[in-house]
Amino acid sequence: MKFKNTLVLVILLFVGTTASAQWKKNKANEDTRIWRYDLECQGIAKLGSKLVKVWSYSKNPKHAISRSMKNAVHGIIFKGYAGGGQGCTSFSPLVKDAETEGKFQEFFDSFFADGGEYLKYVSAATDGSIAAGDRLKISKREYKIGVIVNVQVDQLRKRLESKEIIRGLASGF
Repeated sequence: MKFKNTLVLVILLFVGTTASAQWKKNKANEDTRIWRYDLECQGIAKLGSKLVKVWSYSKNPKHAISRSMKNAVHGIIFKGYAGGGQGCTSFSPLVKDAETEGKFQEFFDSFFADGGEYLKYVSAATDGSIAAGDRLKISKREYKIGVIVNVQVDQLRKRLESKEIIRGLASGF
């Protein structure tokens, strides 16, 4: 009888922990689904890459940090950024047509899925720590977190060209 009660307790704890982890993952995905972020150039990166700071918004700072790489790749593809200091020039998005994301919805859903292909084109530019000035509480329930990442734009462009989402640079006008 005692073994049976212990077994039931262990199973309930496991199910509760798994459900909680899934809920947190879904909450982070919900924050990302609306694509609220800002991009800014952080200086000159190696050839074929862009060094950017992505400011992600979320009710939970951990969600904002975990989604920063996804937001950075999305920003390079669909938003671009304005120029600034540190030798930065403005960058136009890889996809210029606003309807393209809907047209290739299936590709982008799998591309930006958790652990998806987008991770091949982005890496953290720092050791993972966030500077004090890059963690801002902008309202009672919302944070704005800045993370510096390196996006491999040339490789990303080639991937989008291979899927015929964008035209190649050599294809002409």
